[in-house]
Amino acid sequence: MTANLPPQYDPQATEAKWQKYWEDHQTFKADPEAGGEPYCVVIPPPNVTGSLHMGHAFEETLIDVLVRYHRMTGRNTLWLPGTDHASIAVQTILEKQLKAEGKTRHDLGREKFLERAWEWKAESGNTITNQLRSLGVSVDWSRERFTMDEGLSAAVLEAFVRLYDEGLIYRGNYLVNWCPASQSAVSDLEVDQQEVEGHLWHFRYPLTDGSGYLEVATTRPETMLGDTGVAVNPQDDRYKHLIGKTVTLPIVNREIPIIADEFVDPTFGTGCVKVTPAHDPNDFEMGKRHNLPFINIMNKDGTLNENAGEFQGQDRFVARKNVVKRLETDGVLVKIEDYKHTVPYSERGKVAVEPLISTQWFVKIDPLSQRALEALDQNNSPVFVPERWTKVYRDWLVKLKDWCISRQLWWGHQIPAWYAVSETQGEITDTTPFIVAKTEAEAREKATAKFGKDVQLARDPDVLDTWFSSGLWPFSTLGWPDETKDLEFYYPTTTLVTGFDIIFFWVARMTMMAGHFTEKMPFDTVYIHGLVLDENGQKMSKSKNNGIDPLLLIGKYGTDALRYTLVKEVVGAGQNIRMEYDRKTDESKSVEASRNFTNKLWNAARFVMMNLEGQTPQQLGIPHPPQPPLTEGGIEEGLELCDRWILSRYYQVVQQSRNCLENYGLGEAAKGLYEFIWGDFCDWYIELVKSRLQQDAEPNSKKVAQQTFAFVLEGILKLLHPFMPHITEEIWHTLTQTGDDQCLALQAYPEANASLIDADLEQQFELLFGTIRTIRNLRADSDIKPSVKVTAILQSENEKERQIISDGGVYIQDLAKVENLTVTASLDTDLGQTIAGVVGTVQVLIPLAGVVDLAALRAKLEKKLSKVEAEIKHTAARLTNQKFVDKATPDVVQGARDALAEAEKQAEILRDRLKLF
Repeated sequence: MTANLPPQYDPQATEAKWQKYWEDHQTFKADPEAGGEPYCVVIPPPNVTGSLHMGHAFEETLIDVLVRYHRMTGRNTLWLPGTDHASIAVQTILEKQLKAEGKTRHDLGREKFLERAWEWKAESGNTITNQLRSLGVSVDWSRERFTMDEGLSAAVLEAFVRLYDEGLIYRGNYLVNWCPASQSAVSDLEVDQQEVEGHLWHFRYPLTDGSGYLEVATTRPETMLGDTGVAVNPQDDRYKHLIGKTVTLPIVNREIPIIADEFVDPTFGTGCVKVTPAHDPNDFEMGKRHNLPFINIMNKDGTLNENAGEFQGQDRFVARKNVVKRLETDGVLVKIEDYKHTVPYSERGKVAVEPLISTQWFVKIDPLSQRALEALDQNNSPVFVPERWTKVYRDWLVKLKDWCISRQLWWGHQIPAWYAVSETQGEITDTTPFIVAKTEAEAREKATAKFGKDVQLARDPDVLDTWFSSGLWPFSTLGWPDETKDLEFYYPTTTLVTGFDIIFFWVARMTMMAGHFTEKMPFDTVYIHGLVLDENGQKMSKSKNNGIDPLLLIGKYGTDALRYTLVKEVVGAGQNIRMEYDRKTDESKSVEASRNFTNKLWNAARFVMMNLEGQTPQQLGIPHPPQPPLTEGGIEEGLELCDRWILSRYYQVVQQSRNCLENYGLGEAAKGLYEFIWGDFCDWYIELVKSRLQQDAEPNSKKVAQQTFAFVLEGILKLLHPFMPHITEEIWHTLTQTGDDQCLALQAYPEANASLIDADLEQQFELLFGTIRTIRNLRADSDIKPSVKVTAILQSENEKERQIISDGGVYIQDLAKVENLTVTASLDTDLGQTIAGVVGTVQVLIPLAGVVDLAALRAKLEKKLSKVEAEIKHTAARLTNQKFVDKATPDVVQGARDALAEAEKQAEILRDRLKLF
């Protein structure tokens, strides 16, 4: 049976086919009992609310290249998928739905609200995982996890209770990031620092003794209502005499002290700062140092409370305007300056966050971060690629403060604490005693023993920060706290691939949690990738509306084309890449180039299979995999020069690809394969062996050509598979005529055969190819028709060069359409009219007599030159016309200058060619 491919490659049909095949056949299902060397990656879990964006496509493609490569090298591979429950994001979606219905979550109650949340998860929560499937990711879908599934929820309970019992979780009243929109504390990661055009308000605080005043400045004048001090630097001579005195707070008329603190920068503003301990993180620390009162002026919805006096009930921004008016009326407003500054915004609530005193649950970070620091400093664990991120990670661990882990939400892991509300009149207060336990029954048993059988319990309504559960992700997904086979075999995981922007928030939390609960770092290596920037080199974001939809590009060009583009653009680990994109047409030249590469490979494979006479690589006698060495497999006997060359180039690329992928040089590996496949294999080797595949070709030469063809093509498919899994799987099945019981994804990755790498031979072929290119260029310059064969004289005084050219003469004659080829050390002086070129130290001459009509060619060139010179004259005249230069747009003027330069270059080339005739 003659197996061949359809004339045209259909990426959509092919990719859907193999994605279904891999999942239906559980191709990537991991088996810890199979033994071997493990290679494990846990997916950085996308939010269950998400849809595939270019950052996801980039990250998952990088991971998939590594995972597929290591699977093919024989490692026992597990890539574990899953999603994060995304507390704030899901709750925001549901509350918007309820608002449209005229309801709030409180109208439903917690139980009904959570029922609705799980219904939403069942209907819409699989969007992101289905889109990940379209990328062809080689994950083990049978192990898919969700941060709120039964097993992971049990792990969260175990971790919380253990940390609490060890004194590492506590409940306290501290300053947190507060989002008035979601009415919840938010983590640093959920805060987006935005630069805004604001104002700096200056006003005076009169000294209580009537001897003068201090001038302060603030970007949040409404917070002055909660001021409990004014601070100056103790070394500031301007204010030393005032330290210890008091000022009277305008509007409120509260007497507050002037304190000295090293934190104050005497060069900033007036050198005096207002201190609002309940509403600013720096002031919070100063307040603690100087025992200042903490006065909260704000409600959780962003309105001002009873401590704001006449401004009570006003929205914070309305109050800001009204406070300024009052200060102006009272004559203490000095000036208002325009001021550009950075304001933290809630990523989900889309409003400015407020530093707010709140009773929350915290993790004591120091013991956890110290263990992670020890692993880094003593064992360089984990290893960061690029290495420069090690310092960033270390610095962050050193600076970490206690972690606020409670969120005022309903969707998430509810905190396992039960309050004895019967001790505080049925309410949960800051002083209500509580019991931490895994279950309510356990909590009740403990509470009864402590408070008596009539104790009334109420569970803490808050949920845990999403990062608490995702901090456990590398080991909870493998079964922890149970001692599972997966955990025993695959943990610690091998590689974490993630962006630099979450080193602090996720990577550090995973290392701290893992170090504490497993006494091991959760992964050996952290590969940090850069960002995918838009066509203008800008970071993609929703606010800029400059995202590029990967699904749109997949639909237009195919998954493999997008994957290959993303990886090939990476130059060095950790670097950002720029995506070419035309927003008017939704087209990308770079992805189109990769699509053209898939077509090139498809057509080359079709040509190869059309010339194998229905035989597979195995039937042709090629060892599969290529062991033992080819000398014993029947391929080396009768190898011709170009066969030896392509095998040498192939094994060089095998070696290069392995080295690059082992060292995270994914982009370099992709580029090397592109150059080899398109250049060496398609452009050169296929052309070199065409004549040996004809029906009347010498049988042994034809057989060796077929063997080499099939062997190298199959090797190419294996090398390229991690980058372009779908097209390579399709071609491989057709080439090998393999049934559904095997697939390329599970074949062995090629190994380099050093005995067949011949650098000297490769260098020789560079000279041959250079010679062929030169002859082709000379033919084109002389308008010699493609069907006409020429005489070529190649002169070199270098004996080695002459030998190389002589050995490869048949290739020169075949590919450059040369009938008579002469290789000589010296030239006959009487060669008649010739055209000449040089490659290296070889002079290439083509006699033109009898090949072209010299007079007609000269006339043709003169006509072209005349036309170009007229264009030069016209364009130059425009550019010397001052009216044109002044009135035309800069783009038009520059275009004219570019056209002039190009025309002058063409004229120079034409004049040089005319000198030859």
